Amino acid sequence: MNKEFFEALEELSIEKGINKNYILDAIETALLTAYKRNFNSQENVKIVIDEEKASIKVYSLREVVEEVFDPAIEIELSDARKIDKKANLGDIVEVEITPANFGRISAQTAKQVIVQKLREAEREIVFSEYSDRQGEIVSGIVQKVDKNIVIVDLGRIEGIMTLNEQIPGEVYSVNDKIKAYVVEVQKNSKGVPQMIISRTHPGFVRRLFELEIPEIYEGLIEIKNIVREPGSRTKIAVYSKDMNIDPVGSCVGPRGIRIQNILNELKNEKIDVVEWSEDPVQYIASALSPATVLAVDIDEENMSSKVVVPDNQLSLAIGKDGQNARLSAKLTGWKIDIKSETQIKGEV
Repeated sequence: MNKEFFEALEELSIEKGINKNYILDAIETALLTAYKRNFNSQENVKIVIDEEKASIKVYSLREVVEEVFDPAIEIELSDARKIDKKANLGDIVEVEITPANFGRISAQTAKQVIVQKLREAEREIVFSEYSDRQGEIVSGIVQKVDKNIVIVDLGRIEGIMTLNEQIPGEVYSVNDKIKAYVVEVQKNSKGVPQMIISRTHPGFVRRLFELEIPEIYEGLIEIKNIVREPGSRTKIAVYSKDMNIDPVGSCVGPRGIRIQNILNELKNEKIDVVEWSEDPVQYIASALSPATVLAVDIDEENMSSKVVVPDNQLSLAIGKDGQNARLSAKLTGWKIDIKSETQIKGEV
């Protein structure tokens, strides 16, 4: 190695923000392995990189003894004092054993180490850049669809969307532009940073509302809870402390114009925006929207409720396969038993 190598290494460390000593330590470790592999050595050796002299040398560490039994790890006192005049029995002296062709091995090894460390540093930079984006919405281009996994190009990082994170019924093709919610930023088994992204996470709907409804973004309207069966239906409970703001009307907008972009993004998944209330009776009645509720009787001890709806609203309140009732129960946290007027009269 020459001085140009060390000067280039200095520039590289500044440009890439990698500690030069960190790279040199890694090169020393790699050279130690390379020496033992190439020269089949069992000696206790150390590598010394001297920047000022632009040199790399190999030293054998040997114990000073009266009589040598293993020259690979021992040295006689008289020989040791030729290297170090102060050497005594039991001391360790360093004997230079740098092979004639070690320069070529050093250059190859150093190049491999630097490439590896640069790759690791780049990965760390990317990971640091994206690690705080958990919970955000990102946009990217579908790069690959394979075995129910969609891989999305997000710029300097790759997005992974597994089958559970894909909206049922959606079909993804290469070069499609999609939005998704960042569930987690992690490193794969090879240390490569990647994003776990989702289009089914309730947080995806929350972020879409924050992007499309200014009052939510500004904090004038609060999202209290979201429950979702992706691709089918979502219920979202909203609330405002300002009595002059209609939280539901503000989210939906005239003729649904404000919520339309969200519906388009979710491929017209049904969204019920309901008003949150401290009063469980009122909250449960709102949660069962779009059904009309006549009465709610609650059992606070068991967190259960009995709801009465008009005869012609029973199927709507329950929903297909019980979906509306199921989501309403999840949204409110109350068990909900729905009866029609006729059923209640019959029981009485």
